[in-house]
Amino acid sequence: MNKVRKKFVLYAEIAVFILLTVLLSVINVINFTMVTEDADRITETISHYRVKFFREPPEETPNTQNNNGEHTGIRKAFGVMGVNSPEMNASLRYFTYAFDKDGNAEKIEHRMTAVTEEEAVEWARSLLKEDTGWTNTIYRYRVYEKDDKKIYVTVIDEGRELLPSYRILFISAVGEVLVLLISYLVLVRVGKSLFKQFEEADRKQKLFIASVEQDFKMPLTVINANTEIIERQNGTNEQTQAINRQVRKMTELVKNLGALSIFEETDVSLSNIDLSNMFNIIIDSEKSKFEEKNISLEFAVEPDIYLKGDEQAIRKSILELTQNSVNYSLTKAKFTLKKQGDRIIILQTNDTSLPDGSIDQIFDRFTTLENAKDKNTVGLGLSYVKDIVKAHDGRVSANVKDNIFTLEIAL
Repeated sequence: MNKVRKKFVLYAEIAVFILLTVLLSVINVINFTMVTEDADRITETISHYRVKFFREPPEETPNTQNNNGEHTGIRKAFGVMGVNSPEMNASLRYFTYAFDKDGNAEKIEHRMTAVTEEEAVEWARSLLKEDTGWTNTIYRYRVYEKDDKKIYVTVIDEGRELLPSYRILFISAVGEVLVLLISYLVLVRVGKSLFKQFEEADRKQKLFIASVEQDFKMPLTVINANTEIIERQNGTNEQTQAINRQVRKMTELVKNLGALSIFEETDVSLSNIDLSNMFNIIIDSEKSKFEEKNISLEFAVEPDIYLKGDEQAIRKSILELTQNSVNYSLTKAKFTLKKQGDRIIILQTNDTSLPDGSIDQIFDRFTTLENAKDKNTVGLGLSYVKDIVKAHDGRVSANVKDNIFTLEIAL
């Protein structure tokens, strides 16, 4: 349950991060787009007023008003703020140069103290083949042609206008980090409270499983011992064999229940496992079960494949795979162990009567598919395998295609 709570916090943080990133990105993109549009309107105005900004302003005085007190002069024509404000003409930093067909430059206007006229000419000349865009990060330019076939280049300084945008961008980045940190702390607190009842239920479940495991061990041991005494006194018969089978099944069920509980939370005990040798030994020991069911068995095991993991758990998982194959194969089964890049791949394939598609439900606990030969299985085998694989940072998947079942484990 502790892992579930951590996943909840992780996924919630990812969701918060994505939403914040999208929202702040949209805000900043719109902000920079508006600055760009304002800059383009200024360069367009410069080109419209015959290369000088507001070279021919309206003749009304700034204070001209009509009978209703509304401004009809310059304040009406240019606006109170923005690119058409009355102060723009005085505060605008830009230069415009014209170039004839021979590349000779003519200064039309130079109102930028940060750039000398010589530097402005070379700068403008480098933009002759362009149209409109940004240059040197904070400068917006426009290249246009007038009736005399001269090419005009206007470059305006938008540094002052971009400064608030960059501040907003910086504040957005810092704000996002702070919100993520605060949301993480809140989610951790909320997660503890939210999952408290589930963790308590999980704790009680584990105690119940442990209690069941202990309570069943003693009676099963007594039954097994008494059965052995009966067999020694009266010989083996059908009844004692049936008792032994059921005792073994119950003992295996109890072990599986305990193992499932352990592998949900506990880290595995790591050792260096000769997986190739283990695989060959287990397959050889299980051959007889396939022969009893008239199943053709193949296996391809690459040599010298080693895995760092829990030896007992890995052995148990391979045994569960073979048992699964015996129970669900129709006429043929195959096991493959190989290296694929940095991964170790285990494949179990067999023919089946199931329809095509994914059958992820086979990893659910207490699930037995309709095509199982032994309907009395408890359906814990592949659930156990999945838990073991996850504990070893691996993944497992299964599907059916063209009447062939394939189970793949990547470690």
